[in-house]
Amino acid sequence: MVFKRKALLRRVRALAPILFLGVLLLYGLWPWLPLPGRPPQPQTVVFYGFSILGEVMNKGIFPAFQKEWAARTGQRVEFISSFSGSGTVRNQLIMGVPAHLALLSLELDAQQLAQARVIPPESWRKLPHQGVVNRTPFVILVRQGNTRGVRDFADLTRPGVGLVHPDPLTSGGANWAIVAEYGAGTRQNGGRPEAGRQLLAGIWANVVAQAGSARAGRTQFENGFGDALITYEQELLYDLGRGKLKGEIIYPHSTIQSEHTLVVVGRNVGPRDRQVVEAFRDFLWSEQAQKIFVEYGYRSVDEGLNATNPHFGKISDLFSIADFGGWTKAKKEIVDGIWKKQVLAKLKR
Repeated sequence: MVFKRKALLRRVRALAPILFLGVLLLYGLWPWLPLPGRPPQPQTVVFYGFSILGEVMNKGIFPAFQKEWAARTGQRVEFISSFSGSGTVRNQLIMGVPAHLALLSLELDAQQLAQARVIPPESWRKLPHQGVVNRTPFVILVRQGNTRGVRDFADLTRPGVGLVHPDPLTSGGANWAIVAEYGAGTRQNGGRPEAGRQLLAGIWANVVAQAGSARAGRTQFENGFGDALITYEQELLYDLGRGKLKGEIIYPHSTIQSEHTLVVVGRNVGPRDRQVVEAFRDFLWSEQAQKIFVEYGYRSVDEGLNATNPHFGKISDLFSIADFGGWTKAKKEIVDGIWKKQVLAKLKR
């Protein structure tokens, strides 16, 4: 009898680690087990975007897709999202954050992701509208009453006018703004590059504060820095429509229309998530989603929908990055070649 008890104890001790691991495994799987009465676990989409996208995605696009997906499949979907400067998002993706999708402020960041082998080269161009989801022109925000008399980019070069500007190192909006400033100078002066450089130099001589993103620049302006801010039209229209805009919108005679590029980080999309990620990707170009973007102040890739927002301002000369040869050329010649090597060097910044 004693021998049998000792043998039983030895067996129990031998099985104890296995039993312990089994309990741990059951504990880990418990939330996902299809038990009677328990609703199925939701599917998850991880989305990263540039700074001004937070409101439209969290309050408009995500809820609309969740409702549509539930009606179509009976499944719940949850979103994990993060919003910051487009350059910051690009760097986060390169460092390995598990995003499925990212909406970037400019195509240049998508190109740099491809160079870092995060996504296949030119993969975004296979999407609708070559990956462009929405657009918005660059405008000027001034203090209420516009006491400085700012009516165009050229007015930002006058002595005593302080300007808040996002930082091109981390902000996609800042890169758009630089091309807007340079482009306005050239296009209003017979296409002369020197006129663009002079306007760019005059504007940057009056920059009194820089921020890591367009949203952060807006915060600095509202906290009292400067007399003017160059930013996305959408950033201002969203608050204008709610009666909460602190300042006045100035539409330059010539300015650029920014285009925002979606990338799919395929290496982060597992078999369980692929269907819902691809469905959400396609949803962004649906009429329902595009109407939501317009409602929140973005200009749709479907031009016919833009008439539904009466707040969109009229711009005499609205140009695009294609007018300057695309982002690869504009980055090399305008952002690096003129702004960085000439304008900043002269200002000793």
